[in-house]
Amino acid sequence: MTHARPAAVVVLAAGEGTRMRSATPKVLHPLAGRTMLGHALAAARALDPERLAVVVRHERDRVAAHALELDPRVLVADQDDVPGTGRAVQCALGVLDAAAHAAAVHEGHDGHDADQVEGAVVVLAGDIPLLDAGTLAELLEAHAADGNAVTVLTTEVEDPTGYGRILREPGTGEVLGVVEHKDADDEQRAVREINSSVYVFDAAVLRGALGRLGRDNAQGEVYLTDVLAIARSDGGAVRALRVDDPVLVEGVNDRAQLATLGAELNRRILAEWMAAGVTVVDPATTWVDVDVELEQDVTLLPGTQLHGTTRVARGAVVGPDTTLTDVVVEEGAQVVRSHATQARIGAGAVVGPFSFLRPGTSLGADGKIGAFVETKNATIGDHSKVPHLSYVGDATIGEHTNIGAATIFVNYDGVTKHHTTVGDHVRIGSDNALVAPLTIGDGAYTGAGSVIRRDVHPGALGINTAPQRTIDRWVLRRRPGTPSAVAAAAALGDEDDAPLSPQARAELARALAAQTPPDRRQSDAPSTEGR
Repeated sequence: MTHARPAAVVVLAAGEGTRMRSATPKVLHPLAGRTMLGHALAAARALDPERLAVVVRHERDRVAAHALELDPRVLVADQDDVPGTGRAVQCALGVLDAAAHAAAVHEGHDGHDADQVEGAVVVLAGDIPLLDAGTLAELLEAHAADGNAVTVLTTEVEDPTGYGRILREPGTGEVLGVVEHKDADDEQRAVREINSSVYVFDAAVLRGALGRLGRDNAQGEVYLTDVLAIARSDGGAVRALRVDDPVLVEGVNDRAQLATLGAELNRRILAEWMAAGVTVVDPATTWVDVDVELEQDVTLLPGTQLHGTTRVARGAVVGPDTTLTDVVVEEGAQVVRSHATQARIGAGAVVGPFSFLRPGTSLGADGKIGAFVETKNATIGDHSKVPHLSYVGDATIGEHTNIGAATIFVNYDGVTKHHTTVGDHVRIGSDNALVAPLTIGDGAYTGAGSVIRRDVHPGALGINTAPQRTIDRWVLRRRPGTPSAVAAAAALGDEDDAPLSPQARAELARALAAQTPPDRRQSDAPSTEGR
């Protein structure tokens, strides 16, 4: 939808949010991969405003730093000790006017009234996470089409307790203003149409009205809602755009509301992906962040969580019980019961179950990272496999190479991390320790149980296991009278050399009984059938 470009958007993020019971400012609590402030800034920036301001006060530095991290072009406005949303917007308008003045001076203008912000100013609360850019664009369109002084976004709810009520002219239905819940009488509290705290103001109207606001109300605050009545009394058009979906403008005040809206946002995200051709087997246990990208014919199995900027390509299967954060899963890959962060999984590759891919892992096409394998800063080439029970850290593995079970890439000497390079078509034996820095050339082999400390040349066999020693009859001499000695003596035909003590005989009987299946013990009992 095309819409008029607003002169500015103001996001209100100064509140403490005491009902969250948290050391974290309310607007910094996350849902669906973004903070509430992040959701507000994304919706605001989608309108392509000339300027965007965020009003801060409680935990000022944390909130301002987060806003600037998300959008370095944001203007930060500090609210002073005067409470209320009206004062917050007044502080924001001062910063916006100053920015407009500075830009005018920079461009060679004279820097008078014409250098102030002019046109539509959108104001929204920073704790309405489901508010989207499409709804804001509709509000802007309605404001421009009607030539309004103020346009307010409203909705109807079953229980309006705590919300400001929209007051309308009887008969005509024109908006008269907004009364806050604490200031409303019984008749006004019966109104179910509520203020969403989302507005579009004409900048000049807003600027003039803000200077006339007082604090004569139940909360002793400067109410932004009073601007509506002032604008109307000055002859301006004040109208409302009502949305039929109350959740779009529902705010967060406590942890329960955060969880409820988080679940609803996730439900809507999954519905959109399913409509686009993604299979979600169990939406109740599947969570997908707003910035995740999924292609057609992706399958998400139960217990899957996709976070951050994860991207899953066509035909890939993720889950069950899998968590991916900032991971790229390429076409046709499978990730089963695994956890990965900042990793890449190549086309047709298989990961899991119970794998842990740490940042910097890159698995090539048709490769495999199998059960109980951990990787970090590891590049594993096409068709190469780390099937099970291994750690691969700070390593480069070539193509068509197999890493035997229980292999450890020993990358840390207590001070520095070192790198291991393994070539193409290499066969690493089981239970190896590869001590970095190390290079194993193309086509090389290593023997099972080896600790490889020196480079292995292409086509060579690296092995350093000690020769095995076998000491015959050791158990008979050193462990006489034990069940092991009796078993060994029986196998050697020397039962008389390993007599059992009474205690050992009892232990052996118990061990044998425990090893005999119940059905076998029953079948050995004398039969009473037919008696």
